[in-house]
Amino acid sequence: MDHIYKTVDLTGSSTVGIEDAIGKAVGRAAQTLHNLRWFEVDEIRGGIEDGAIAHWQVSIRVGFTLDDNAID
Repeated sequence: MDHIYKTVDLTGSSTVGIEDAIGKAVGRAAQTLHNLRWFEVDEIRGGIEDGAIAHWQVSIRVGFTLDDNAID
């Protein structure tokens, strides 16, 4: 079966780390989108406070398949 994918750009943040920031972004997307299939990391950045890493921000692109009945 051929698939058509739609993508959305998201940015997750975390004080724990990169994987946690990605997980939060994907987890939140899963609450409103379905058929999530993949993600790719576009950008990683973070905030610094008092000379230490305070938080991470990870921008990702998430791909999901469209419902078959949505394609006419």
